[in-house]
Amino acid sequence: MDPYTPRPRTGGRKKLTLSTREYTKVTGTIASVRRNRHLLEEETEPVANGRVSSPRDAYRREPSFIAEESFVRAPLNSRVVSGTAIPKSAKGKAKEERLDDFPLEIQEALILEDLLYVLMGIEGTYITYHEEYSAEDDEPLEGIRFVASRWLDPSLRDLVDRILPLATYYTAISSFIELRSHLDFGLVNHGMCASLRDMLKDYQTLLSQLEHAFNTSPQFTLQKLWFYVHPTVHTLSLLYQLITELATADDPAASGSDASSDDEDDARNEALGLGGAQLKAVLSEINKDVIGSSGIAVKGGEVLAILYERMQNMSGDPAARTLYGTLLRAAGKPYVSMLRMWTRTGKLADPYEEFCVKESKFINRGTLEMDYTDEYWERRYTLRDGSTQSSLNKRHQAGVPPPRSVNGRLPGGACIPPLLEGWKHKILLAGKYLNVIRECGIEIQNDSVPLDSDLSMDDEKFYKSIEEDYAHANRTLLQLLLKDQELVPRLLCLKRYFFLSHSSFLTHFLDLAHTELRKSSKAASPVKLQSLLDLSLSADAHGDDIVYREDVKVVTMPSGLYEWLLKVVNVSGVIGSEDPESTEAGMHDDHKKEKDDKKQILAIDSIALDFTVKFPLSLVISRKTILRYQLIFRFLLHLKHVEQSLSSMWIEQKSSPWRQPVPSHPEFEKWRLRVFVLRARMLAFVQQILAFVTFEVLEPNWRTLEAKLAKVNTVDQLLRDHVDFLDTCLKECMLTSSKLLKAYSKLIVTCSTFALYTSSFTKSANQAVAASETTEPDQGMAKRWDFLHKFETNFNHWYAPSEKVHIDCVQFYASSENVSLLPLVVRLNSIKAVS
Repeated sequence: MDPYTPRPRTGGRKKLTLSTREYTKVTGTIASVRRNRHLLEEETEPVANGRVSSPRDAYRREPSFIAEESFVRAPLNSRVVSGTAIPKSAKGKAKEERLDDFPLEIQEALILEDLLYVLMGIEGTYITYHEEYSAEDDEPLEGIRFVASRWLDPSLRDLVDRILPLATYYTAISSFIELRSHLDFGLVNHGMCASLRDMLKDYQTLLSQLEHAFNTSPQFTLQKLWFYVHPTVHTLSLLYQLITELATADDPAASGSDASSDDEDDARNEALGLGGAQLKAVLSEINKDVIGSSGIAVKGGEVLAILYERMQNMSGDPAARTLYGTLLRAAGKPYVSMLRMWTRTGKLADPYEEFCVKESKFINRGTLEMDYTDEYWERRYTLRDGSTQSSLNKRHQAGVPPPRSVNGRLPGGACIPPLLEGWKHKILLAGKYLNVIRECGIEIQNDSVPLDSDLSMDDEKFYKSIEEDYAHANRTLLQLLLKDQELVPRLLCLKRYFFLSHSSFLTHFLDLAHTELRKSSKAASPVKLQSLLDLSLSADAHGDDIVYREDVKVVTMPSGLYEWLLKVVNVSGVIGSEDPESTEAGMHDDHKKEKDDKKQILAIDSIALDFTVKFPLSLVISRKTILRYQLIFRFLLHLKHVEQSLSSMWIEQKSSPWRQPVPSHPEFEKWRLRVFVLRARMLAFVQQILAFVTFEVLEPNWRTLEAKLAKVNTVDQLLRDHVDFLDTCLKECMLTSSKLLKAYSKLIVTCSTFALYTSSFTKSANQAVAASETTEPDQGMAKRWDFLHKFETNFNHWYAPSEKVHIDCVQFYASSENVSLLPLVVRLNSIKAVS
């Protein structure tokens, strides 16, 4: 707002009715009359009456003002308020003089003098506070309303009424600056208030120039005053509209509980004994004066959003666009500074929670070792509006404040400035990448654009710098993970051990640990199992396996694979669903809450492999992903173990008495044939499942992942590709559907139990052969048939052509949800045809 300096005329005073001497005499007379009247009022109104003198009376009794010779030349001095509030009301003033008793020229001189006071927010003699104004009741941000004397000439009143809004605007803006300069309103408000303060300085400079013209130029009239302040009326009206919107944006209906607190903060406060209604009551009292009735003050990104929207809505007004653009640049400087520090160094300097990125400080690297939900990566640094890159139109409501009920805008820092809406995910990721690098103790160097360069949100270089910062952070972290930390060799090692691509070690381990694995899970020795695993790995290790074999450990799980998976799937739908975090958390909770089972499971059903990974590779190979590897490993291990058991049963049944002809006992011959057929069907079923999972699920998906890793461009894409690979494997292995899992688990458990009774079947065969050599009938044959029928009934219920529950489930899912199961349908139908 440029000040307008009036220029004194050098010509004659053709339009003036008073000469310079006459004008000086009039103003001197006015000052003399007022001074004498004030002294008379002081003498005739003793304080003993009980009436409290107004602040204005105090000003009049000030000796320095009475003795001041330049009283007329510096009229504002008589009304400067120092450390005293504006009078509460206009009541109690001296009786107003009738202006209509004065000539028009005198009225204009009197009203001009008052206007110079009023435009500074100071009440005049003939221009006073509105009768409804009260400093105690009225809202300061609405400004002070003034009204001219009713005795003023109508021709002058029209001009005065046009000028008076300036006083309201000025007082409102001054109150806004004083209020929003409070620390709790943040740096963005401070930047905007600094710019507003500079604009008011220009306004005050204009008033000082007008005062000088009033005191020195006889040609200064009310019309000229209007001419000089007319542009300023429009400027201050725009500022008044802005502060009104900012003042009313805080929605009273949103008060309450908790707009600004996060779930993580609440949990931490409760743990420290600081939670509860008492703390909330104390905090609400502390913040009441600062943020009004709303939970979050209008600050940070919300201020920038309001400024930008007003600038866009009033783009047809060049003055408004220029004014709001200036304010947007000034208010945006602290925000841009925070943003650039975040994207350049990974440091989040946001003391007033204004920035779009927030930090959960109690989540650190230490949580990675037991983090089954990837909290370090997913939740340590997040966007305040709750949006994620994987679900752009969905918001995680935890920790996200509710929107304002009036305009639907998120409050405070949760409101992303419209100019940054399309860049918010790159801003978040750039800082997250740099934080990982900083945690590794690596020096961050980015010399593309100096950190202290003066950039603003309307500058194209600013967005170019964001793109460059993101590319630099992404490129550096990818280099660190893929080359320096050798991510791909470690993933290949996981694939060999957990997906049994290098299965000779597993066969060796199962042979060595056969006795230990037949014990209950509690009776088996983890130390002994680990020693046997190390021995197996050392015997079969080659290439990269030699380097990483020490990272492979044996762990025991508290429950069987299928019972656990069914529990998780029934609670949370399917593993790897749209909300994987709740699934993983549920799975982890099941691990922790699992009590002693009534029926103890065997060690072979509870063991799994674990893989030790250090930071920063633990971001990619996290506990969340290792849990998925363990699910697939336990699935394959169980299949491999059942196949090995059925193969051992087949080897044992190649010897006597299974191959010995017993013509004298035809019932035994028939029973023995049925045992052979059932064993062959079970072995074929297990081998077909194992072949399908290994060659048609895991290997193709691994090759797809390798191709993606070869051309991956971003770290976030790397993380998603890895998790998607594991989720796809789990789904195609039939481990995410409750119906498929139930049918399959019944079949595989039946096969496993059947193999456990190998020695019992052999004992029964020996008894039948012995009974055939006697003349007495075989009394145990009925019991043998009954025992075999139980296995046949269970297996046929889920697999036989007459019922084929499992095959029907596979066919249904292959035709509707999971096309990758079609090869398994063909394999299972071929077994059915042979049987």
